Amino acid sequence: MSRIHVPVTLRWSDIDAYGHVNNAEMLRLLEEARIRAFWADEGASVGDAHSTAVIAGGPGAQTITLIAGQQIEYLAPAPYGRRPLDVQLWIGRLGGASLEICYEVRSPRDEDPQAVYARASTTLVLVDAVTERPRRLTVEERAAWAEYVDEPVRFRQR
Repeated sequence: MSRIHVPVTLRWSDIDAYGHVNNAEMLRLLEEARIRAFWADEGASVGDAHSTAVIAGGPGAQTITLIAGQQIEYLAPAPYGRRPLDVQLWIGRLGGASLEICYEVRSPRDEDPQAVYARASTTLVLVDAVTERPRRLTVEERAAWAEYVDEPVRFRQR
């Protein structure tokens, strides 16, 4: 199993009065990493895009991606820093028209050991933009994502 590593730089406005990343902003960090990892950007140079970025995004795209559910578990406060956090992504499940994207938000990649600030999962449904109905994952999408399929996040029991 491989993980997709997406460096995400914090903004000063991501920090709350306690000096760490606000819980709502953590979801924005996940969104930023997910978009970079899975949405194709026609304007990006070849070396900039992840091999997993195969869904065309933006106005006029044939596929809409909708979030069916999200779960996040905060493990430690993430402090502000100028070096990007290492958001690691993998796929916990490939369904017919949906996939479960799993995440770990970690301290910068060059830190040893890395701190893990949060674990999360997002269920994403692919929808045909014209019919507004779920559409099946394509052979190309499955091939691009197969290397990144592994066990889903195991959240702590309540």
